[in-house]
Amino acid sequence: MDLTPGLRRIRAADLGDVGEETQLVARIRAEIAARGPMTFARFMELALYDPEWGYYRSAEPRPGRDGDFLTAPESHPIFGWTLAVQLAELWDLLERPPRFVVREHGAGAGALAAATLDGLRRSGSSLLDVVRWEPVEIEPRREVAFGQHLETAGFGDQTGPPGEEPVVGVVLANEVLDALPTHRVTASDGVLREVLVGWSGDRGFHDVVAAPSTDAIAARLEAEGIQLRDGQRAEVCLAIDPWLARAARGLRRGVLLAVDYGAAASELYDPARRPLGTLRAYLRHTVHDDLYGHLGRQDLTAHVDVTAVERAAADAGLDHLGVTTQAEFLAALGAGELLRSMQDDPATTLQDYLAARAALGRMLDPAVTGRFRVMAFGRDLPAGAALTGLAGFADSP
Repeated sequence: MDLTPGLRRIRAADLGDVGEETQLVARIRAEIAARGPMTFARFMELALYDPEWGYYRSAEPRPGRDGDFLTAPESHPIFGWTLAVQLAELWDLLERPPRFVVREHGAGAGALAAATLDGLRRSGSSLLDVVRWEPVEIEPRREVAFGQHLETAGFGDQTGPPGEEPVVGVVLANEVLDALPTHRVTASDGVLREVLVGWSGDRGFHDVVAAPSTDAIAARLEAEGIQLRDGQRAEVCLAIDPWLARAARGLRRGVLLAVDYGAAASELYDPARRPLGTLRAYLRHTVHDDLYGHLGRQDLTAHVDVTAVERAAADAGLDHLGVTTQAEFLAALGAGELLRSMQDDPATTLQDYLAARAALGRMLDPAVTGRFRVMAFGRDLPAGAALTGLAGFADSP
């Protein structure tokens, strides 16, 4: 999502008409009443993915200009046009298999798929003749919207539901990992504690500090060499491991590519940089820190632990290809040249060009989304295979 500087802190008065999903509030309150305070991971799971009232199960637009946040693919097709260059190169590295599948997790309404396929069409790549785009979505209505979008864009024959078999091609996740349910932790007198979610009639949902709900939290931090300072707040996303395991099982040969905002553990847990952690809520293109408000109607996200992703990918049997920034990835693949080529296209208006230039500027700007991490892992690639998008390899904070 676009983390543009200047996003204002939200005020309650600004959101008087947003409200909340009252049935979801009642469901979470009932679970707390029956079982006691819940982990924030459980709270986040219900807030975002509850089958009836979760934020990502709504028919309302989520990413996009009419939603609550804007990802790079929604901001302009130039992101997808550039990704198309990388896909075409990978197809060549794999010796042009007759079927090349992109299995996209969190595909939404198809903005990235349509733009990337359009990029292949614009470049005249033969990959367009054999590529198939498979959306992986938790909400069936999103799959329908995805199919309709690609049909309208002229790519109806290039898409369909994900199959059962692992694919040759790419498993793709753009801004998916940041929304996985995460635990909240802190430290007191040198002892690791977990921040749970409680409920009371006078306070509503509130923090409850208790012993960790699972030894896996301490094990993760210890494995990464992290010791929290007293009073420091942070997040530990244990859901990364099962997600990577499932996604990797879907790849027979090719690359798993994840793009998200995050950092290596040493940076992510630096108390000087992030003393209060990274959990934030997004609503109407505004970032705020009221994590318990507007349940079911606002997004909740946390920065991705790149070190944990790398470990999980290795455990899933994938080879580490590299981690770079979104800015380096797009620049290495020629995003600037694609922008300049628009000037030579008689169909491009000045307004079109200026919109593309502004969007690309945000994608490359480290103060906006340019510092997003592009994480690439391979399986059964030819010896010595290298991806051009990783030419600006930045495997460090």
